[in-house]
Amino acid sequence: MAERVWVCTVCGWMYDESQGVPEQGIEPGTPFEDLPEEFLCPECSAGKEAFEVMEV
Repeated sequence: MAERVWVCTVCGWMYDESQGVPEQGIEPGTPFEDLPEEFLCPECSAGKEAFEVMEV
């Protein structure tokens, strides 16, 4: 089964649902859809709308 990774179209940073973003309090296993609306890319501060899903 493919794993979903969300890629920031501004800077290329990847949100891996299996890893989360612990430094932002986002637990591993958190689906992208469940991230808060105010979530910002940790690298460039782009909003959720700047991310596109990619299957790896």
